[in-house]
Amino acid sequence: MPTRSKIALFSVFAALIFGSSVSAFETKANAAYMIDQETGTVLLAKQENVALPPASMSKLMTLFMAFEALRDGRLQWEEKLPVSTHAMSYGGSTMFLDTTDKISVKDLIRGIIVLSGNDACVAIAEALSVDGTEAGFAAMMTARAQAIGMTQSVFANSNGWPHPEQRMSMKDLTILAGRLISEFPTKYVLFSEKEFAFDGRVPSNTRNRNPLLSLGIGADGLKTGHTSEAGYGLVGSAKQGKRRVIFVLTGLKSAKDRSDEAERMVKWAFRQFTYKTLKQPDDILAQAAVWMGSSQTVGLLLLGNPKILVPIISNKNISSKIIYKGPLRAPISKGDHVAELVIKVPGLSETRLPLIAAQTVTRGGFLPRLRTAAQVLFRKVNGGLSGT
Repeated sequence: MPTRSKIALFSVFAALIFGSSVSAFETKANAAYMIDQETGTVLLAKQENVALPPASMSKLMTLFMAFEALRDGRLQWEEKLPVSTHAMSYGGSTMFLDTTDKISVKDLIRGIIVLSGNDACVAIAEALSVDGTEAGFAAMMTARAQAIGMTQSVFANSNGWPHPEQRMSMKDLTILAGRLISEFPTKYVLFSEKEFAFDGRVPSNTRNRNPLLSLGIGADGLKTGHTSEAGYGLVGSAKQGKRRVIFVLTGLKSAKDRSDEAERMVKWAFRQFTYKTLKQPDDILAQAAVWMGSSQTVGLLLLGNPKILVPIISNKNISSKIIYKGPLRAPISKGDHVAELVIKVPGLSETRLPLIAAQTVTRGGFLPRLRTAAQVLFRKVNGGLSGT
């Protein structure tokens, strides 16, 4: 019977990639998470799965659901929404809306992104809620978060106002940021807007609170957060050349600490790592054993022409192996996903890439089956089947 098989690759990448052991990034944040967007490589992980108070960083979930509603036609950019007494009741960072206002969806969204408006979040929430209340929308936020893999997120309100049940993990916030970037690229540009002087009513409240936008390091989003319970936090993203990193940190003691730590993380990520392209799609990496097939082996190919992230400083510490459940049982069609290439770069999480069959292997005729049966019998006689 097939067993889990591993094939060590000692020289497959010898001419392609060399990497070094990179020391783990030491951060003062209580919790943090950072990934390379294209490869999904985890660059930093510290208490990333712990559900913590997210403060205003949870506004990103309200924005995500607003963007989905705009895409689906349930909201319109120029549609004007009322402001309830409940929305007006929030303190903290606001757009200073009142119940005489009717504000366009576009201005409310800009007010959430740039001005971190608690009141603007509630106006959006009440418009989209199944029952017209912020509490109803919070339940919708929790359900939607769970549906997209944010398993450590629970919402009690739309804006991150302190509440014992309002919780998100750093990994969940990274998932959310990634979806905002990839699914809504034309709307994502709003996150890099540095100033929004909403109707001139509060000249002192016009600047984006994201400290990275003016540093020239490729930062273009997303959201800061602060409460006395959560400390200072930031969901950020930066792009330099073709590389983009997404990161979250929280629990810093001051706005300066948050700014300094986020800047340090971004510079480290771009200075210490680079992309390397693996072998071409038609290069066979290895042969996998086949059970009861017209051929005893099948070639393994990379799917596409993937990249991996490696340290810039060179040595030969990268290891790799192929894992498959084998021998593979025939029939096998060309292009079937039959194995995985596992690459381990010291200091980074392992990378897993799909491998596909290079050719079709049909089910064997009488003679191949007879030969396989004889081999099985021989192995039983000599101590039984064993997987390698």
